Amino acid sequence: MKTARTIPGNVIDASLMSAPPSGSSGRRPASEVINFIEGARVLTAGELEAHSITRYRVTRSYREQIINSGYHEQLKFIVEPSFEEFESPGNLDTSGEHDNTVVPGFQHKYAQTGLLLATDRCASYCRYCFRKRIVGKDSDEIAADLGQIARYIGGHPEMTNVLVSGGDPFVLSTGRLHAILDHLLPFPHLDSIRFGTKMLAYAPERFEDPTLVAFFQRISEARKAAVIVTHFDHIGEISVDAERNILSLRARGVQFLNQSVLLAKVNDDPEILAATFAKCHQMGIRPYYLFQGRPVKGASHFQVPLRRGLEITHGINQRLSGIQKTFKYIMSHYTGKIEILDIGADDRVYMRYHQNKAPEKIGNIFSRPYIEGACWLDELPEGSDRKSAQR
Repeated sequence: MKTARTIPGNVIDASLMSAPPSGSSGRRPASEVINFIEGARVLTAGELEAHSITRYRVTRSYREQIINSGYHEQLKFIVEPSFEEFESPGNLDTSGEHDNTVVPGFQHKYAQTGLLLATDRCASYCRYCFRKRIVGKDSDEIAADLGQIARYIGGHPEMTNVLVSGGDPFVLSTGRLHAILDHLLPFPHLDSIRFGTKMLAYAPERFEDPTLVAFFQRISEARKAAVIVTHFDHIGEISVDAERNILSLRARGVQFLNQSVLLAKVNDDPEILAATFAKCHQMGIRPYYLFQGRPVKGASHFQVPLRRGLEITHGINQRLSGIQKTFKYIMSHYTGKIEILDIGADDRVYMRYHQNKAPEKIGNIFSRPYIEGACWLDELPEGSDRKSAQR
């Protein structure tokens, strides 16, 4: 496995990481000691692969932040492996990404949006990652031929924005990011370029790189919106450095959204999430999505039952002012992005398609009988959908 130092164009040096690389050869050893929350265990590479257990990797700045935040007992679960990963069922492609890949490294599920996977590396590895199949694994799902991707975009004028994700695109050098822009900016039908990143939590110093000023300015001069989608799951992740860099970039015209994942033991508390969203709002970041945890193999123990998730979202809204209530409680399902609305007096879960591959289904409200403890649409009885309304 490559360390961060070996990735072409990678700006994050292995010295930033608290866990050492597995070996100078770049290959995983036959067995290794993994420090789980519950204790150390020696595991073979085969055992790690069989249980979809990602290696431990965390930046020093994040470790210091979560310890000093006063929330370490919750935030440690984001980056530190647990024995629960061995007993956590699920699959590795909960949203049908393979089926929506149109060019290697590029997905087109929703008409207006393209998704470019720029790298298979992150500065730290989230234990709940829904792209475990890619992250840290020298994946062949990463964009290799940007010219081929550009030709696809050119043939799809309905596409108005591209989300650059991974992995985390900001582990790449600014030079590599410019190369990506070379293939996106020429298209007049693209109105915005988004970057999904948790780097402002994991390594906010990345955004102190002065070369990023010209990078974002280049997007603005092309008359496109530059958007950073941050990933703060908990107010304890928001450091002074992160806030300073966010305010600096906002002053240069960069727009900010935030997405969070609802995580058992981490942030399944309306007070914590309300405080997180209020802090984002204060920094000029619009809370965007609160994602229902996905049934990912090795990570489904983070899921919160839908009934509890709705109690939490109602509690969040009770604690926020009107202008702070900008998030949607979303299940990113194979069939589309589903907004989870409520459980009715009839004990049915009411949902609405926020996005769908079929445009005519967007806005449709439907319901299914609630099964106590269910965390995902597929756990609710099939064939029991009831269509309630259509926008």
